[in-house]
Amino acid sequence: MEKVLITGIAGGQGRLVAKRLIDRYEVCGVDRVDWAGRPEGVKVHVVDLTRKKFEDVIRTELPDHVIHMGFIRHFRSDEQTRYDVNVRGTRKLLDHCVHHGVRSLVVMSSSYVYGAFPENPYYMDEDSPLSASRSYPEIRDLVEVDALATAFLWRYPHIRTTVLRPVNVIGYYVHSMIGQYLRERRVPTVMGFDPMMQFIHEDDCATAIAIAVERQLQGVFNVTGPGEVPLHTAIRESGGIAIPVPEFLLRPALARLFDFGLFPYPPGALDYLKYPITVSGERFMDAANFQPDHSLRETLESVHI
Repeated sequence: MEKVLITGIAGGQGRLVAKRLIDRYEVCGVDRVDWAGRPEGVKVHVVDLTRKKFEDVIRTELPDHVIHMGFIRHFRSDEQTRYDVNVRGTRKLLDHCVHHGVRSLVVMSSSYVYGAFPENPYYMDEDSPLSASRSYPEIRDLVEVDALATAFLWRYPHIRTTVLRPVNVIGYYVHSMIGQYLRERRVPTVMGFDPMMQFIHEDDCATAIAIAVERQLQGVFNVTGPGEVPLHTAIRESGGIAIPVPEFLLRPALARLFDFGLFPYPPGALDYLKYPITVSGERFMDAANFQPDHSLRETLESVHI
């Protein structure tokens, strides 16, 4: 059996992907924490991507394929730690892939890298600029990771590299900003704004990742779910009640709470509740013959299952 190494394997999405692949591949992974109760046969190395020990793992495991999702996406860590893990860790991983015979690489990015702006067109394709750091500087590290992986794709064409930019991933196991937001009973929104939003079920996202590995795709791909829906409808369908708040009150309040560690996301995230980021997933659907299995209603309801 060919071997797949997953970074971030102990996270919710990492576990789902590992379980998708375990029947067809030898699966191992690295994470900063262990995976208690992992399936038999899955090997987990507790190691930081920025450490020398990580290269030792690559050298001894010699994976055929690597799935990179070992990022810090929350803001509880300090900015330097987040940058070191996300950017420096990715640089080291890319170097190891070149020097240790990795045949294919899948890097998990996000549709958030396009940025939330009032001028955004509907259904942006993969050639749209990555502008998120203009209004949301706290995620410039994730934009840089995407740029590193895209450059790597062209520089080393013999390594089949796939960069996936999924829309909002929600579900029971995946801990995402939008998932946490939709789990609230009373959900604050920006008064006067109701942007169209796209969602994909965590199981469908895991399937998309598995297909990218199996087909050894090469290129940058948006990954979309079953459709789009206005934010207030998404809140209602996921069991919450939208509470519109004027922005001149909401933004400074969130900034103050974030500064004191009482709110998990910086105020720049508010733009993602004002302006649409709808992307076209046609390129991935055509290349991978991909269609999501879960309906939009099932996807939205999954945050409470």
